[in-house]
This record gives sequence, C-alpha cells and structure tokens, in this order.
Amino acid sequence: MAYFLNNVEKILCAILFLAMTLLGFVNVVVRYLTNYSLASTEELLTHGFLLLTILGAAIAARNGDHLAVTLVYDLAPRPVRKLILMVSSLLAVLLLALSTWFFWQLLMNQVSSGLRSYALGVPAWYYTVGLPLPLPSC
Repeated sequence: MAYFLNNVEKILCAILFLAMTLLGFVNVVVRYLTNYSLASTEELLTHGFLLLTILGAAIAARNGDHLAVTLVYDLAPRPVRKLILMVSSLLAVLLLALSTWFFWQLLMNQVSSGLRSYALGVPAWYYTVGLPLPLPSC
C-alpha cells in the first residue's frame, strides 16, 4: 500500500496514457474501416492530455524537478538570497491562492449554468473537477 501511495501520480499517468493510446488507436481503426470518426474521442483525449500534464507537474514537484531559473539567486550575496527566497515564496503562495479562487469560480459557474461538453453532452464540471486545487504537494 505504501508503494501505491508513494507512486499514485505515476500509476495514474501510466493508466491514463494507456487508455488514451488505446482510445486513439481504436478511433484510427474505426475511421480507416468505416470512414467515420468517433467524435467523443477528441474530447476525451483533449481532457486526458490536460490531466496528464497536471499529473506530470505533480510528479516533477514531488521529485523537485520543476523548472527553476536561478541565475539571479545564484549571483546574489547570501543576505539577498534570503530576501529573494522569501519574496518568491510569498508570490508562490499568492499565485496558489488566486488559482484556487479562480478554480472555484470556474467550477461554480459551470455547475450553476449547466454547461455541457460538446461531444458527449456530460456536465462540463466533470472535467473541471479533475483539475486539482492548486495546493502545494511538497
């Protein structure tokens, strides 16, 4: 169980990627054999790519592999480094707070308006709720 909890993002990425690959393959085969396309596959694959991106970012954050530009930080003297670290941390918290607020506004707007997806006709908030609240995972 500990292995699963430590690697949940990787496992979900692998399952999602496999499902998306199979779905895309089935769509190509159906299109080739019947000259028709499965319209819903584009919607599912688009949202699957979005979810894969979010899960990949979570994996990078957990491993400390996220993108960082540290030229100014590396060149600054030690006392200025502390200030840069504090300011960047405060800005990161502000960004996460604003992202959480906008995420909640989007979700409530989709729920209250009854917006539906274009191909499957499911409520659009089903896809939105798959986006995690942007809370730090480290």
